[in-house]
Amino acid sequence: QVQLVESGGGLVQPGGSLRLSCAASGIISSIGAMRWYRQAPGKERELVAVMSGVGTTTYVDSVQGRFTISRDNAKNTVYLQLNSLKPEDTAVYVCNADVKITRGSLYRAYWGQGTQVTVSS
Repeated sequence: QVQLVESGGGLVQPGGSLRLSCAASGIISSIGAMRWYRQAPGKERELVAVMSGVGTTTYVDSVQGRFTISRDNAKNTVYLQLNSLKPEDTAVYVCNADVKITRGSLYRAYWGQGTQVTVSS
């Protein structure tokens, strides 16, 4: 019913930048919060950034000042700008969104498949 598809990952040198995108499609009435998570090999999934339905943003301390989350509600898309990348930012980045499929339904969380970000010289 609802699909989230990420793009924009890749290999980048330390200090470089990437812009990730996550587009939601399908039967969508409205989208609430949209989030980016990441999971590095051997580590637990970590919440990186959140943008609420009204635009409030929250970041994990380790990316504060380097990453920026934004969204285009007309395109049902959330972005994550990654600047000043470090090797420890290497992970699969996965987006998540709270979606209503009808006006009367409850929000339900949907997940993308993830996009790999590798920071290495």
